[in-house]
Amino acid sequence: MTDRETTRGAPDGAAPRTALVFPGQGAQKAGMGQAWRETASWALVAEVSEYTGIDVEELLLKADDETLRRTDLAQIAVFTTEVLAHREAEAAGLLDGVVACAGHSLGEYTALHAAGALPLADTARLVAARGRAMRACAERSPGTMAAVVRLRPETVEALVARVQEDGGQVWIANVNAPGAIVLSGTAEAVDRLAELAVESEGKVIRLAVGGAFHSPLMASAADEVREALAAVRFAPEHLPVVANVDARPYASGEHWRELELSQLTSRVRWEESVRTLAGELGCTRFVELGPGRQLTGMIRRIAKGALTVPVESAAALAELTTPETPETPESSGTPGTPEPR
Repeated sequence: MTDRETTRGAPDGAAPRTALVFPGQGAQKAGMGQAWRETASWALVAEVSEYTGIDVEELLLKADDETLRRTDLAQIAVFTTEVLAHREAEAAGLLDGVVACAGHSLGEYTALHAAGALPLADTARLVAARGRAMRACAERSPGTMAAVVRLRPETVEALVARVQEDGGQVWIANVNAPGAIVLSGTAEAVDRLAELAVESEGKVIRLAVGGAFHSPLMASAADEVREALAAVRFAPEHLPVVANVDARPYASGEHWRELELSQLTSRVRWEESVRTLAGELGCTRFVELGPGRQLTGMIRRIAKGALTVPVESAAALAELTTPETPETPESSGTPGTPEPR
């Protein structure tokens, strides 16, 4: 079933209740801006560069993967790509029926912008400050992150508790989907937990990240981020955004300063957030805006039967929004809708 077919099948021709979702750091890749370079929204790249003092066009078009692993640069690059995808999808008419937004970690800032909580200039400055603060904090308090596979959540919680009882610094950083948990902590503590995981017939896989994000090791980043948050004005009312820290929807700007400070050291409750979007908020369509399809894969494991629409390039957007031609037996596919994986 295509996105267009779902829209036509909604009551009275209305668009389905739609959530916009935005990926976080880790979605970046070399040349990620090429997918949007020829669009009308490309002018936004110069704006973000002006707001942040970073040559964003250089990052999006010429930076290699090693450069993009640097936390501060990765975050502004992913954010800018998401803004481009959102602006183009909005102009193309793909975003009818949007009732809520959410973003994974960094993506929460793009979600706030898309929901009308923050203008582009303030959001870009916040993202730049957050990236700088997290990079500096990681240099002061080195750490790592790792994915856990083949273990139930309660088993992971028990293993984390065992390592902590022995003085190890390790925490659950992300609960992304059933069977998809990410740890954060010192290298030594993560290695110890990996040994225990093998005993429980699980496995821990180190991730190529610049620090122990979403853990207490990020506490010293809060001061710089707090100052940046104090300098912006959130809209008093906006489209609901489901927060990472508690998976609850917020539609008032008064909450976000504390929520974003908490996010630095708290786990990302992505699985719960998707359940809030699909259950409490009634979303049946999820539009992922930005590089890659990481969230699309997670959502399919959480909200069974929901329509997922990844928009990772101008070409994908064009395929989704080009008027359909009469279907023939030879053309019975579903353009723009990827196969489940």
